[in-house]
Amino acid sequence: MAPSTKQVLKDALQLPDQERAELAAELLDSLPPALSGQDRSNAHWLAEIEQRAKAAQAGAPGVTWEDAREQVLNRLPKL
Repeated sequence: MAPSTKQVLKDALQLPDQERAELAAELLDSLPPALSGQDRSNAHWLAEIEQRAKAAQAGAPGVTWEDAREQVLNRLPKL
């Protein structure tokens, strides 16, 4: 990471939670989708979040952090 980027990160980490969340959302929105077809609209994400929240409130079992982390790591390209 370039020194100027490290400084931006250091400054960003000092922001209040709400401002950091807004900044993170803007940064994520600025990235292209990793693969074509993976671009999902905000409406799709909101529907997904609602579905998962309802399932959780209904008592559906979730995924442990360890399992979720492993799933994510398995999706990443091996370097």
